Amino acid sequence: MYCLQWLIPVLLMPLPKSLLTPAILHNHSMFIILYLTSFVLERKPCAICSIVFVIALGLICYSCYPNCAFIMCDQTCDDEPE
Repeated sequence: MYCLQWLIPVLLMPLPKSLLTPAILHNHSMFIILYLTSFVLERKPCAICSIVFVIALGLICYSCYPNCAFIMCDQTCDDEPE
């Protein structure tokens, strides 16, 4: 589980506050993707750490938590009655 100490900060990294331009979100997403790619190529994490990280990232993005860097959720439609 030594590999997870380099992956957990990616889950905790907040999205930029300025959502005025989509370029900022694009740059943030590209940074996360490049960081993860370089980490996998350089450190070669074990299978257990990789599975735990992918499951944690999937749960964060599926629950529409604001720190997900890959999928933007529209939370306004959940609160509106039909």
